[in-house]
Amino acid sequence: MYGALWRILPGPWWVRLLIILVLLAAVLYGLFFYVFPWVSDLVYPSEVTVE
Repeated sequence: MYGALWRILPGPWWVRLLIILVLLAAVLYGLFFYVFPWVSDLVYPSEVTVE
């Protein structure tokens, strides 16, 4: 999968690396500011039982 992504990106290796870093930053931003807060409303840590 990563090899296919690397091959379809345009430009020399440093442009490809920059594009991948920007995409990774966008995914992390989306996770931290949209997905994780939504999931935290669904999970109640006070109701977890550990034996």
